[in-house]
Amino acid sequence: MSASGTRRWDVVVVGAGFTGSLVARVLGDRGWRVLVLEAGSGSTATGPDRRLEAYRTALVKSPNSPYPTNTAAPSPDVTDLTGRPDGTYEAQGYFVQRGPLPYASGYLRANGGTGLAWTGLAPRMHPEDFRAGDFGHGRNWPIGYGDLEPYYRAAESELGVAADAEEQREAVGLPFPDGYRFPMRAIPRSRLDRAMAEALDGRSVRDSGARVGLRVTTTPHARNGVPHPGYAGGAGYRPDGGLCVGHASCVPICPSGAKYTPLRTQARWAPSVTLITDAVVTRVRIGADGRATGVDYVPHDGGATGRTHAVDADLVVLAAHAIENARLLLLSGAADTSGQVGRNLMDHPVLLTWGLMPDQVGPYRGPGSTSGLEGFRFGPARAHRAPFRVEIGNWGWTWALGPPDLRVAELLRTGGPDGRGLFGAELRRTVGDRVGREFAFQFEMEQDADPANRVTLDPRHRDRLGLPRPVLHYDLSDWVRRGIAAAGNVSEQLMAMLGAEDHTRFEPGPAWPGYFEHEGRPYAYRAAGHGAGTHIMGDSPTTSVVDQWQRCWDHTNLYTVGCGSMPTVATSNPSLTMAALALRSADRMHQDLLTRHRPIHVKRAFEGADHP
Repeated sequence: MSASGTRRWDVVVVGAGFTGSLVARVLGDRGWRVLVLEAGSGSTATGPDRRLEAYRTALVKSPNSPYPTNTAAPSPDVTDLTGRPDGTYEAQGYFVQRGPLPYASGYLRANGGTGLAWTGLAPRMHPEDFRAGDFGHGRNWPIGYGDLEPYYRAAESELGVAADAEEQREAVGLPFPDGYRFPMRAIPRSRLDRAMAEALDGRSVRDSGARVGLRVTTTPHARNGVPHPGYAGGAGYRPDGGLCVGHASCVPICPSGAKYTPLRTQARWAPSVTLITDAVVTRVRIGADGRATGVDYVPHDGGATGRTHAVDADLVVLAAHAIENARLLLLSGAADTSGQVGRNLMDHPVLLTWGLMPDQVGPYRGPGSTSGLEGFRFGPARAHRAPFRVEIGNWGWTWALGPPDLRVAELLRTGGPDGRGLFGAELRRTVGDRVGREFAFQFEMEQDADPANRVTLDPRHRDRLGLPRPVLHYDLSDWVRRGIAAAGNVSEQLMAMLGAEDHTRFEPGPAWPGYFEHEGRPYAYRAAGHGAGTHIMGDSPTTSVVDQWQRCWDHTNLYTVGCGSMPTVATSNPSLTMAALALRSADRMHQDLLTRHRPIHVKRAFEGADHP
């Protein structure tokens, strides 16, 4: 479909992932004519069955493996990076990497975006996270938890979050309105969670000179479980999609349809919303008065490209990934009076530790993590080292060392006591014993907003459409490295409490492109896929790109939304916060549009503050 020749749009949204789909729904429900442009494919030929088969047959099962590659809108993948024996790294693919350490996250350019392949974990940020600058690292937000809380509830309804409000209040310290219930009851704990709780609850470990209490706490999920009959004052909740039945492939695809994806929100769009896929936006047009007048885009079908199309709109919303939003602003020469566009690139560097429990714990069933340890997310220690959240990993050693078949191959080669391979009944017994006891801890670090970590453009490096590719400079601050070291110390104490065999080992080489040394000890990190910070939010146009509504200071009708606006990435998976911010910004967009003209038809309101 083409937008050429159509009447002027009220809103054009760039990106059909999490934020773009939510913004389009809110504004479409209020009667505005919304055009959504998505760079990636939306072909019915790549529907769920085809994607499942692509994942099943993929030799390397990365987050992007079920989804078709697209040379006109390439998706960076975790497989683009390889470690070297000297501790450095080699980068291939879409990004041009120039930092001391690699930006190791990928994302997906497809209809639904990375929201197709995400984990489905949906915790809220802690109130303390909004004032990280008070602790001497990172920035304070221009809004607080209270400003976002009604929109957290709205997002939890839209995504269908399963959690226990009382547990989140007691164990995490999150404020909720009296009587609040999540749409669905918490996803049940795994067998590993229960074993952890039995060994750890009520005990403590030493961290940064203080004792931190331990309590295994279930994690909120945007994944269908049992609806809570007390939700919305007793109205209950009716989820879309199937129930979670434990396929253990949540990243990158849920066969039962239990995990929320933006395609669910798109199915609820009003008729006034139009989607065009295979459309790469190349520029935001800025008028002489500083207002955005629309965008230019190039259609493609994954191969051939067409002529450039121009779209005019009263309001322009950039809702691509944090790196793609920054890239488009830089391509357009827009919103950069502060000099902060592309700067403050953040992620969640993840320290993995892994071992064998004393008894069988049933790994490789259900979601990748169903519970965690929350006590390291907040408190005075964050003034010295980066805070972190501990996920209890249900998928064994997969993220650290690859799938179990690699351990089987090792046993076939050298698994016996004499260094010879194991076969037959002895091999089956050994595999069953070892793989059945595998577990991992996943320590998600907060990363501070560092202007030196940034996205730039270099005209010498272009994609197939002739557009400059993202050039990335990335590193970890001493504060983050101290957090990783502290997490390693916590892991050693936890392993001892569990009576577990600690198999954690980091060494330079192909498997660890994120290898580094700190105070003489080796470490390495994986990346969580939580890109943030490249069009940072603030209370001044001299130090930030967007205001509290994610509206560009320099262009009053240009919004740049998503995790790129976050002044801090905190320690919680950011998708729920990103969704809440999008709903809050959509309310402001609606008000901005009303100053120009009334909508043709108002279907219904979607006020975050009015949501249960």
